[in-house]
Amino acid sequence: MVLIRAIRRYPVITASAAVLVVVLILQFSGEPTAARWLATAYVGVFIAWTIVGMVRDVLRGHVGLDILAVVAMVAAVAVGEYIAALIVVLMLSGGEALEDFAGRRARRDLTALLDRSPRIAHVIHPDPGGADEVSDLPVDDVVVGDVLLVRPSEIVPVDGILLTADGAFDESSLTGESMPVTREAGSEVLSGAINGTRAVRIQAMRLSGDSQYQQIVALVRGAQESRAPVVRLADRFAIPFTAVSLVLAGTAWAISGDPTRFAEVLVLATPCPLLIAAPVAFLGGLSRAAKAGVIIKSGAVIEQLARVRAIAFDKTGTLTQGRPDLVAVHAAEGFDAAEVLQLAASAEQYSSHVLAESVRRAAVDRGLELLTSNDASEVATNGVEAVFDGRRVAVGKPSFIAARAPDTIAAVLSPGEAAAYVAVDGRFAGTLVLADDPRPESSRVVAWLSQNGIERITMLTGDGSATADSIALQVGIDEVHAEILPSDKVQLARELSPRPVMMVGDGVNDAPVLAASDVGVAMGAKGATAAGDAADVVILVDSLAKIVDAISIGRHTLQVALAAIWIGIGLSLGLMLVAMTGLIPAVAGALIQELVDLATILYALRALGGPLPQAAASAGTVETAHSSRRADSMSRWSKSRRADHPVG
Repeated sequence: MVLIRAIRRYPVITASAAVLVVVLILQFSGEPTAARWLATAYVGVFIAWTIVGMVRDVLRGHVGLDILAVVAMVAAVAVGEYIAALIVVLMLSGGEALEDFAGRRARRDLTALLDRSPRIAHVIHPDPGGADEVSDLPVDDVVVGDVLLVRPSEIVPVDGILLTADGAFDESSLTGESMPVTREAGSEVLSGAINGTRAVRIQAMRLSGDSQYQQIVALVRGAQESRAPVVRLADRFAIPFTAVSLVLAGTAWAISGDPTRFAEVLVLATPCPLLIAAPVAFLGGLSRAAKAGVIIKSGAVIEQLARVRAIAFDKTGTLTQGRPDLVAVHAAEGFDAAEVLQLAASAEQYSSHVLAESVRRAAVDRGLELLTSNDASEVATNGVEAVFDGRRVAVGKPSFIAARAPDTIAAVLSPGEAAAYVAVDGRFAGTLVLADDPRPESSRVVAWLSQNGIERITMLTGDGSATADSIALQVGIDEVHAEILPSDKVQLARELSPRPVMMVGDGVNDAPVLAASDVGVAMGAKGATAAGDAADVVILVDSLAKIVDAISIGRHTLQVALAAIWIGIGLSLGLMLVAMTGLIPAVAGALIQELVDLATILYALRALGGPLPQAAASAGTVETAHSSRRADSMSRWSKSRRADHPVG
């Protein structure tokens, strides 16, 4: 069965091998004329087929490297070395099988992600009688609100909220974290996670196409179908290598006066290292990055990653954890601190600003009930307004609130803190002070970049200068551009030098600058965003250390690809020089060149491995730091309430 499948998959190889066997039988059975005519006819057909492919490549704007193989086959047939010509045919057609094998090995981790994509969901239909009915539906038919059953060791089909008291999930395919994580009721469970040892129920919160794993699969599929910059690499070497090979072959013919020498030299000049080894290396790099939790959207990005010389970082959610904690509520005269927080958090339900989620979370953590409104509107990047039981509440920047409440008082903030201002019915109600600490790994990542060829590191943020400078000082960045708009970020990214320039961000407002940069990197661990759509690289793990991994993988991959090319070219040139003396017969040369091709392809698979720098703390350290910060903010909230509202 395996042999039959191989024959069907590679018909040209099968035909070439069969013709070679028949030719050898005829040659050694005393029928050299029949052997020569059969070989010549088959090689002629193969040459014509190859020339058609070369013309198509030229029409697409790519230099055809097969010209060397065509000339070698024509020369071999012309001087009577038809067995050598057949071996060249077998070698070129066999390159398809070698490329297929090496390609499948190189894209193994990419393919594994695609193969694990959830396809079926167990939807629970509640029965008032107590016997719930479960039906299997295609995952694309699941709608938001459906209650799903996830059995032990099954893949979570869509993003959902855990309804069961608790559950353990393997999220290694999403985050690279090898240890299972425990989620409690009410927590978000991402599609692609593998359930533990007991069945759980989740409520779908996103459609299949919008869920985390399906977004990853879409990115992976795009990366797998993309073409690496191998065409450009091949074009750089194709013309010089072809010219040198033809000169060497012609020189050998001229010196020896024997046209056979021309064929003997050229059979050692086949271009498999360029046509196969380099693409395999880039596929290996894409696969290795995916396994590390970094999706590189196209092979062309790998070369850019390897050559990056300047990096610009967004601040919130990139250099910082993106989860600011409430550290104080300063209520204005006539307002209660709890009341200010409740009204602000209720209004922030209708805002997409990065601080909104933190204000909402703080209110819920303190047991405050959020109100609902049918009259709410947001002014992007400035603030939000909403009406609750006839009271108009506004939350936002100082200028936004001052336009509605002239008595607004500016807050006194420490470095690293930010404030959300609150107005109620045209009166200044108070400020909410929040702080967003740097990621524990940020300073180490910046230090590694500075020490490993990145000549310029800068921060681009819309936050105030005091906050931006404080974070920059903590993480080791000297150049800061603060209080800028998204359009300003785009302009600055275009003007940065040296090139190529990488931009790292996570918010929706980062999408334009990510698209405008040479390499846009989105911190996409918290779900699909416009930033992820615009970026060239999406980091699936909530860790800035993956920037180091991405650059290291890009550099290693390009190094392996170029080394494979140079090894192949070097060996070919060395063997051609030997063949010029007549020491390597044409048949032996064709067989030796096949070994050279195999060696370069196996070398290209080195792109799958290699150590990665250790530039960041573990996920456990990150979570511990965050938990500590939240506990500290809760303590300060309690002290603030006691100070504002003494008991008794």
